[in-house]
Amino acid sequence: MTFVPKTTKKKVKAGYKTLYLSQSLIDQINQIAVENCTSFNNVVVSMIEHCLEESEGEAPFQRG
Repeated sequence: MTFVPKTTKKKVKAGYKTLYLSQSLIDQINQIAVENCTSFNNVVVSMIEHCLEESEGEAPFQRG
């Protein structure tokens, strides 16, 4: 299934976190944002939400 970012949501209570990403990952996320007329942040949040939804029902995350 192809990943498609969600539409930009209304503002909700939120917090700030700093992420250190490789430049190649930043470039790829920026490209997805441009192609979908949305923000870098919306793509990242959509990806995280998608991943969490996909993992529901699976075994809890285990440190390896």
